[in-house]
Amino acid sequence: MANSLISCEVDFETDGKQAGFLRVPHSVHRSAYGWIPVPIVSIRNGDGPVVLMMSGNHGDEYEGQIALSRLARDFLPEDLRGQVIFLTMANQPAAEAGLRCSPIDDGNLNRSFPGDPAGTPTQMIAHYIEDVLLPRCDYLIDLHSGGGSLFYPATLLRGQGWTDQEGQTLRGLQDAFDFPHAWVFQGGGGPNSTARTAMGAANRKRVVPIMAELGGAGSVTPSILAMTERGLQRSLHSLGMLPDYVPDAERGTRELYAAGSVFAYDSGLFEPLKDISAPVEQDETVGHIHDPSTPLRGSVAVKSPYAGIVMAKRPMAQVKRGDAVFQIGIDVQKK
Repeated sequence: MANSLISCEVDFETDGKQAGFLRVPHSVHRSAYGWIPVPIVSIRNGDGPVVLMMSGNHGDEYEGQIALSRLARDFLPEDLRGQVIFLTMANQPAAEAGLRCSPIDDGNLNRSFPGDPAGTPTQMIAHYIEDVLLPRCDYLIDLHSGGGSLFYPATLLRGQGWTDQEGQTLRGLQDAFDFPHAWVFQGGGGPNSTARTAMGAANRKRVVPIMAELGGAGSVTPSILAMTERGLQRSLHSLGMLPDYVPDAERGTRELYAAGSVFAYDSGLFEPLKDISAPVEQDETVGHIHDPSTPLRGSVAVKSPYAGIVMAKRPMAQVKRGDAVFQIGIDVQKK
């Protein structure tokens, strides 16, 4: 199958609910003919749209893993029209370890596409997703969070669409998810994308991709988890796949472009002066870095090179030079 060495225990052509594993070959000392078990679930009810829902692309991002596991348990085939394929721990070794990257090969799955069918485990998983799963699909929903090093409010990420029709579809999915924020990419996309991300892979296969950033800080936020589950069901309903679901009223979404990140240029303990969604002026001091090993030395001011609002915030106090401490966004209508 597309030269992949990975085998799948699920038959995608069969109606009903199936659960099994992608078997990623991995020969090691303790298991000469072993394989890495990547969980996969297929729920299918006849013809209709096919959606790949993925979480655990980065292993330290948890809301998506919980939300997709719950939906995979709760959904019945008769609830659906079409098919939903769930990858709850896409980079299984990373998710099992609670790490952004795989402890086996240090692979960052969301920087590994299009992958390699005979490469490292992470490269093999990326290749299978891009060349085996995505060609079966119409839509990709890739759920992320800030992981251990950042925190985001519930934020949908989308491109502007390769065609007018795709743009309308993406805006419709944004409205259906109805998250407080949407991060709109200003360029790239389309079948000629060279991005090494899952969204880039979807674009290359002409699959409509959306992504989400859902909390972070190595924890689970109940309100964001609830918004995630609500958004997933509303999005499937908008695609005609959950005909009996009754969505509640829209709450509204603030659209943002990403202006850029604010970085630490010193090591020490970071004291933030801004919170999520707080306004920021260009050259404003948004935090201080302290060095407790030299207590009489003054703190170093961290200034934002951008005006806008805080899209994401570093929750960890310890920083080193080069760490991102904030991500700044600009309201779309102000651009």
